[in-house]
Amino acid sequence: MITPPPLRPGDRVAVIAPSSPFDVERYRAGAAWLAERYELAVRDDLLAREGYLAGNDARRRAELEAALDDDRVRAIVAARGGFGATRVVHLVDWSLLARRPKWIVGFSDVTALHVEAAAVGVRSIHAPMVAFLGGAAAAREPFRACLEGEPTPPWEQLEVVVAGEARGPAFGGNLALLAACAASRRLRVPEGALVFLEDCTERPYRLDRMLTSLRVGGFFERAAGVVVGGLTDCEPGADGVTAEQVVREHLHALGLPARMGAPFGHGADNRPFVLGAQARLDPRGGVRFD
Repeated sequence: MITPPPLRPGDRVAVIAPSSPFDVERYRAGAAWLAERYELAVRDDLLAREGYLAGNDARRRAELEAALDDDRVRAIVAARGGFGATRVVHLVDWSLLARRPKWIVGFSDVTALHVEAAAVGVRSIHAPMVAFLGGAAAAREPFRACLEGEPTPPWEQLEVVVAGEARGPAFGGNLALLAACAASRRLRVPEGALVFLEDCTERPYRLDRMLTSLRVGGFFERAAGVVVGGLTDCEPGADGVTAEQVVREHLHALGLPARMGAPFGHGADNRPFVLGAQARLDPRGGVRFD
């Protein structure tokens, strides 16, 4: 896969809102921190709101395509996730990214953008977004280090759900978004991928439904292993079945080397890593990024 150039101080970073509106004060704090090191490109209509969307589909699509088409932009960072990216990603000309590779940065709903970047062979970054950076100073240095091409620190002592070693390109993100991309026939899992999964505010039976659909649909057939991050606020119902129980059951059924408890997702510890980069599962529960 194509690796976009690492960022350097003074590089141009486009901030976009492809999904939902966001807390303006937290966004401004995050943007102010980014602007201390990079030149920010922000459209005048970034704060647009249309119900639960950051402006209408035409606005959000145009904003994304303009950032993809701008030769000066070295990274595209989402202000926030939420919902809305899947309404427009199929309309975007993704050949722009292949012709002008640059980092797409975010998580949650931005998973839809990561899926499209992988489909055209360009690496991207699973990381916190601008509004989150506004209220989480501890996340800022790892964010900068990842954008500027420094090695990703290994993750140690994860739960080994299915033993075994595996190596392959990192792929994935939010489980609900991956299931949505599969339903719209946009999900293309790379051969030999390590599939990274996380989610939030989903009842265990919904996680079961999504994982079942992906398994039955054959979307894990090309995978070499699975890494599960945060299952944030995925509370059990009256039946008492937990999200962790559901996920472990599916991981055992898949039979691929699998780890749980990785430090990424909607929790406070959301460490950045490069999607498309080679990652490997070691037998002691570590994940290492090459």
